[in-house]
Amino acid sequence: VWAEMRAELSKIFLSKPRQHWCDVMEGSNVCFAPVLKFSEAPRHPHNVARAAFVNVSGVVQPAPVPKFSATPAQVQGPPPKPGEHSAAILADWGFDAAAIRKLETDGVIKPTRR
Repeated sequence: VWAEMRAELSKIFLSKPRQHWCDVMEGSNVCFAPVLKFSEAPRHPHNVARAAFVNVSGVVQPAPVPKFSATPAQVQGPPPKPGEHSAAILADWGFDAAAIRKLETDGVIKPTRR
């Protein structure tokens, strides 16, 4: 039964654009929120009002949460560069040094500066 209801609901929601459903449900008692692209999320009025995103070193990213009035959270530094922590992450996941070097040699991950 759930599979049939899910298919019917999908059909209904796909029959109109997202903005239509936002217009219909916004301001009502319906618990809903649109699924936003990451590029849209920082500009959504709800997120703007709550300062839910920050720009650090030119990179827009979610702001730290939870937000406490007495001890506000802060982003501690710039975001890592792509691949910057690959070797450390792989080591945490149980890859040994030889396996990590092979991934570097094969061009799967960037070589770690030693």
